[in-house]
Amino acid sequence: MDAVRVALLREVLAGTEWLGATRRFAGVLRGSVVAHGGGLLLVGTPEYEPWHLAAHLVDEAAWSGTPELAPTLVRHHARPSDPAHLSVGPGRIEEARRGETLLVVAPEEPAQLLERVHAARRAGVTVLALGAGGGELSAMAHDTLAVPEGAELDLDSVQHLVSAAAGENGGPPRTRRSFRDRLSRLAEILTAPPAAPW
Repeated sequence: MDAVRVALLREVLAGTEWLGATRRFAGVLRGSVVAHGGGLLLVGTPEYEPWHLAAHLVDEAAWSGTPELAPTLVRHHARPSDPAHLSVGPGRIEEARRGETLLVVAPEEPAQLLERVHAARRAGVTVLALGAGGGELSAMAHDTLAVPEGAELDLDSVQHLVSAAAGENGGPPRTRRSFRDRLSRLAEILTAPPAAPW
């Protein structure tokens, strides 16, 4: 879904709770990864891989100047012969540690996934969940955006809204200045002539 379609979807959803809910959730996602300097893992279920969300977050990371938003897609059926960006298996969740964020997109909650998510949370990982809501995943997640079956929007549409909002939350792109740049700026301020009196 391109930016024009997202804008049209937002226009159609004006006045509903969806816009505020997706922006809030996107703000939590962005805040979590920016605060820790990155480390975003994105996982689905064996039957539902959120590869489309991964691609949109990579785009939003580039466009917003927030590289921390670019996720590592964790795939349940990853093979060593897959390209590097598609070869990360579920063992990566078990290796996750404090400071990393795990975004789980799950229309259902398989027991094996729940076990891994629970272990990651115990290790200090921030867990965010996007799915049906109301189950064990919601209970163990730090924040959840529920997309119940029969809702006005499907899970794919909500993912588009979340990724677009994650890229725009927080204002203009941040620029990181080097120590030399900051020192130079301080020297300019200190050596500048005093301001003329009015």
